[in-house]
Amino acid sequence: MTVKSQIIDPKTSFSDQKPTSNKLKAASACCVRIRTPKLRHHKATGQAYVVFNGRAVYFGPYGTPESVESYHRTIAEWHAAGRNPLNSYADITVHELVARFWVHVESYYRSPDGKPTSEQDSLRYALRPLLELYGNTVASEFGPRCLRAVQQKMVQMGWCRNNVNRSISRVKMLFKWGVSQELLPGALHQALATVPGLRRGRSEARETPAVKPVEQAYIDAIKPYLSRQIWAMIQLQLLTAARPGEVLSMRPCDIDRSGRIWIYTPRDHKTAHHGHERKIYIGPRGQNNLRPFLFRPAEAYCFSTVEAYAERLMRDYANRKTPLSCGNVPGLNCKENPEWKPSGKYSVAT
Repeated sequence: MTVKSQIIDPKTSFSDQKPTSNKLKAASACCVRIRTPKLRHHKATGQAYVVFNGRAVYFGPYGTPESVESYHRTIAEWHAAGRNPLNSYADITVHELVARFWVHVESYYRSPDGKPTSEQDSLRYALRPLLELYGNTVASEFGPRCLRAVQQKMVQMGWCRNNVNRSISRVKMLFKWGVSQELLPGALHQALATVPGLRRGRSEARETPAVKPVEQAYIDAIKPYLSRQIWAMIQLQLLTAARPGEVLSMRPCDIDRSGRIWIYTPRDHKTAHHGHERKIYIGPRGQNNLRPFLFRPAEAYCFSTVEAYAERLMRDYANRKTPLSCGNVPGLNCKENPEWKPSGKYSVAT
């Protein structure tokens, strides 16, 4: 069985990418929805065997402990590989390799709350040039010269040098995963690893300026246009050097307020999957910014979009110039199913 996948058109927006993403899921599901093959008895030879993808795998004399042990070991390896059919190296195209890899991506690159991480989008973009050039190529025949062609394709697409290097690393990761699943020969990944990244000033790829901090004058200029929740989060970032996601996820129960310096231990953070513990220290100025948002249930988020939205409505109502006898009054002009409603927690985008 050959499974082909499609990677989303780079010209479409992420809001238009769901149908193509569903095709990826459907392609991946073809590899997953396979019944566990049973141990069979080849009566002509007395051998125990199993059929994977139309190919028989023999385990020796039927009914012996050795054949049963070999059968269970093979089935365990089959399950560990995502219930993928057993193919020889020559049977797998790059399209099929990506489809199988995407099953791993969707299950591995997820945050603790089950939402996909940004690495899924990064991988999706990185694999597009690969599939455009070598989608139908046998994966075991994809060598360093092919990888250089993909690299040059990325440069021609106008990607900056750093983005090209990161994307090529993700392409290498795809083939490394294929080797780990015994879908590709081990020498293939070693050969691809010899392709170096692009060096500054020694390639046609464009360079991007260094990202510098925002000047304090620009930060102060937007204060009148922000809610008190967002302004407090900005101040906390400036005073604690916390990441945006760590500030958004702040809860009273995560903050140790027993000492002069408060210690915030995020429940989840960028390096949590490495077993690292993250502690953020909040001094007196940060405490003054945070204190008004601690009067809530211990496990509730300190910064709530629902609270900010309600405060905005109350502020608009207090500043209204239309008499109450005219126009709308609170609670009158409400939609049953609005297109947008506050979710209770800020995201990095919001």
